[in-house]
Amino acid sequence: MARRLLLCVLLGLGSPVSAAQPPLNLVSGNDYAPFAGSDLPAGGMLTAIVQAALAQQQLSSTVDWKPWKRGYLETLRGKYAATFPYRRSPERELEYLYSESLYTNNPRIYSRAGEVFEPDNLAALKGKRLCVPLGYLVQADIQPMVERGEITLHAPQTLDACARLLLLQRDDFFITDAMLGDIVLRGMGKDIGAFRASTASFSSSSLYFIVARQHPQAKQLLETFNAGLAALRASGEYGRLIEDYQQATR
Repeated sequence: MARRLLLCVLLGLGSPVSAAQPPLNLVSGNDYAPFAGSDLPAGGMLTAIVQAALAQQQLSSTVDWKPWKRGYLETLRGKYAATFPYRRSPERELEYLYSESLYTNNPRIYSRAGEVFEPDNLAALKGKRLCVPLGYLVQADIQPMVERGEITLHAPQTLDACARLLLLQRDDFFITDAMLGDIVLRGMGKDIGAFRASTASFSSSSLYFIVARQHPQAKQLLETFNAGLAALRASGEYGRLIEDYQQATR
């Protein structure tokens, strides 16, 4: 019922979209529920937000689904107008301009039940194995430990794989947004009790819509998108979208 309601809400979003302009070609990736994925209602929570923000500015859009690295590179080369959702990093900022925040993450540490890891005691992670799916960034707080070799890094394809690898004791922990982590754990079915989420979270971080710096209309596109996102927030539709997705995944 919640998913059907969500789809009805999504279909009614935004201002009338002009048919005179060709749609913006965007790209995103899979296996990032509830934020993005071709198998999710409306392509995921942030896909719905991105397209609704553009619709507020009378811009239609299409979304292709590619492996994260390929979509990132093809956007950089000009095949796509923009890609999403991405966190900030010094390397990315050299190549891309960022929108206003689409969504703020609250990252927590996920480990096996009985193994207590908290953000205020990172020393406990020394000698442990961290699972970070391909295309994800290492949490900035522990990046120095990874660089010193105090934490071993493993990069499977998906976050679901990280959860399974914890159960197999091939990895020891992963870090992700609380809402995303809870969805992954619920997907483990009867094994959900085999995991623990940290009580506290790391400092929040945001996800963004990004446009290649070399795009000829990069600044104009971001100004237009940000105006649409602001209008979406002001109308209350942004908050309703977030709430509907949270309910649909409970």
